[in-house]
Amino acid sequence: MIRAFLHSVAAKTAIVVIVFFAVPLLLYQQFQDADQDKRKLLLSSLENQGMVIGESLRPQLKEYDGEALRGIGQALKRLGGVDGLKIKLLLRPSNADDPSGFFYIASAPAVSGEYLEQERAELVETGVFEKLQDTCAGNRPLGVRYRNPAGEEEVLTSVTPVMTDAGCWAVITSHGTNAALGAALGNPYWQTPEVQAAFFIYVIMAVLVILMFVGIWRALRRFARAARMIRVQGISEGGAQFTEINRVPELEGVAAEFDRMVATLRNAAHAIRHAAEDNAHAFKTPIATIAQSVEPLRRMAAEQNPRAQRSIELIERSLDRLDALVAASRRMDEATAELMEAPRERVDLPRFVGSTLDGYTDTAAAKGVRLERKLANRVEVLASEDMLETVLENLLDNAIDFSPEGGKIEVAVRREQNDALLSVTDAGPGVEADRIQQIFERYVSSRASQPNGGDAPASGGNGEDQPMTQAQEDAESARIAQSPTAGSQHFGIGLWLVRRNVEAMGGEIQAENASPHGLRITARLPLSG
Repeated sequence: MIRAFLHSVAAKTAIVVIVFFAVPLLLYQQFQDADQDKRKLLLSSLENQGMVIGESLRPQLKEYDGEALRGIGQALKRLGGVDGLKIKLLLRPSNADDPSGFFYIASAPAVSGEYLEQERAELVETGVFEKLQDTCAGNRPLGVRYRNPAGEEEVLTSVTPVMTDAGCWAVITSHGTNAALGAALGNPYWQTPEVQAAFFIYVIMAVLVILMFVGIWRALRRFARAARMIRVQGISEGGAQFTEINRVPELEGVAAEFDRMVATLRNAAHAIRHAAEDNAHAFKTPIATIAQSVEPLRRMAAEQNPRAQRSIELIERSLDRLDALVAASRRMDEATAELMEAPRERVDLPRFVGSTLDGYTDTAAAKGVRLERKLANRVEVLASEDMLETVLENLLDNAIDFSPEGGKIEVAVRREQNDALLSVTDAGPGVEADRIQQIFERYVSSRASQPNGGDAPASGGNGEDQPMTQAQEDAESARIAQSPTAGSQHFGIGLWLVRRNVEAMGGEIQAENASPHGLRITARLPLSG
């Protein structure tokens, strides 16, 4: 069970899907921690950058007399504009009543006064001035994302306070989100460009791997459907071709080999059928010649030697038996070819059995045997009607032959889970328990005409090449004359054909002695649905 699961393409696909979901979950926290460390280092660097800018502006800020700052705009312009860096300079006068009352003094790049006023309001809402309200001390990294009055997103990277006699100055640095620093800060971890790029690549890889497994699985399913079509429709010319339905280049060799195998089976079926016809024709000619040659000898023996006449009678009986053996051999070869080529179709088993039983009514009545039907409704099997006909006819012939006059033969069809059961129960003597499994083998028969337990020709004496003694000849002549089935040939291939056909249709056959007497043979066939 475990081995089959590990070799299953569907199981491997499920494992791959689980792995693709599990790996990001396992690595996400580790990568997030690493991203947090990176952000801390980056913000610390930006804090130092803001502090350097603030200290470089301190001399000019101390000269502020409440009216003008000489050259402050040029200084901001020199310091800003590098890698998307923006500088905002704000002042809270020392005599201001509102601790958060910071006013814009300048910015780089330069913008209009109206823009500065709107941006100051936006900055107040972000809370960047809260910790500067009382002490005006302590450089801080921020990493706060906000939208400026122009509608563009910026990331406030640091705020550096500078305390002078004029009041508390705030040097705020920021970066646009289209810049590298802005893209790396202010966003959730999963929105960072690196993570999104990795996720995109990961999804593409996962989809490709899953599509590869699904493609293989679908190819195997197409092969299974083609094989089922061949099984149902037979291996005749123009059937399903594996190379035509294959979509996976790597499986082209496999598909071609399957097509060659089907072609080999088709050729083998034709060869078997032709060989059966050729062999039967080849044997018939010498048999007919021997039969014609024996006729004048029989007339001569009748006039001169009674013992020679008995020997000729044995030769004639053996010729009849040989002729029947040739016909039986041809039937077996043709049955083998039919197993390979017979198409399958949906068959209403109760209707089919009922129709066949109608044709056996007179035969059973002549033998004094009664046919009893127990046929369930709506039991469909996927089978060949020709093969089913061979199965049912052999079972009925066998049951009629062994049932005594006045006996009953019960033919039943019923459904059991996913199978259809066809059983034929006779009223005969049954079969010895130790031989019940042998009745489906070739040349095994329980006919009264064969006391040796088989239908193969009896050995003609105490040696294959030694002549019969007088006693042996008399015994053989008496056996032939007194046999209840004298003149008919039974070679034990009927039930062998039944087993071959049932197994070829995906079923199984079994036999058991009925109570109080009789033999019940049951064929189990898969339902069509």
